[in-house]
Amino acid sequence: MEKNNLIFGFIGTGNMGGALARAVRRRMEGSQILLANRSPEKARLLSEELGASVVSNCDAAGQADYLFLGVKPQMMEGMLKEINPALAQRRTPFVLVTMAAGLTIDRIREMAGGKEYPVIRIMPNTPVAVGEGMVLYTCSGNVTEESRNFFLDACAEAGQFSDIAESGIDAGSAVAGCGPAFADMFLEAMADGGVACGLSRAQALKFAAQMMTGAARLALETGQHPGALKDAVCSPGGATIQGVRKLEEAGFRGAVMNAVIAAYEKTLELK
Repeated sequence: MEKNNLIFGFIGTGNMGGALARAVRRRMEGSQILLANRSPEKARLLSEELGASVVSNCDAAGQADYLFLGVKPQMMEGMLKEINPALAQRRTPFVLVTMAAGLTIDRIREMAGGKEYPVIRIMPNTPVAVGEGMVLYTCSGNVTEESRNFFLDACAEAGQFSDIAESGIDAGSAVAGCGPAFADMFLEAMADGGVACGLSRAQALKFAAQMMTGAARLALETGQHPGALKDAVCSPGGATIQGVRKLEEAGFRGAVMNAVIAAYEKTLELK
């Protein structure tokens, strides 16, 4: 493969597909990107932004070296049935990239006519849109090291990528994929608390969001256990430990754990 000749096709240009296409565009030329969507207008608007081409699902399937399957899990089977003839006619190597929750590599292959196509399964999250995503990925055994490296290089602007065994990807997704919603609820609640204490809404939201950004970076860059970082803020008899006491009284940690477990269990139901 030659990097400058690679074609990246996206079937589905919604929030996640669009964010990944934008990430690829920051590494590749617009001429290397094909966009397909059941709403052509959405694909057209994105194509104008990226300088990419709008094509049909089958055209994307027939031309892309990396074909991103960005449709909802319940729509995957119908979409693959539509493009299977185009895939079967291919005479050059290609890789399917699936981001559908709950659908294993084997299930994707089954839906794709039972062919042993190379598949990269990814589970991205919404911060991909600002280049701060946590993208879990796993590859079928016939994805070459070269193909994997080209994929990681092309998508690097999306954020951090972590190779994980497929058996762990659903649990990882419950944390990294569903987690932004949980974090957003905490962010909103922190801002509400600030407003209740007299801050303007804009001030409270800015303070809370930057606090969360900084706390996350501190944990990642120092490698310290979050419990130790929490203890460092809790002075004896101080304000923070009283806030921590209230969170504990409300079952904060148990509620968060239960949210992750519930998300994981729901993902298993989709299989």
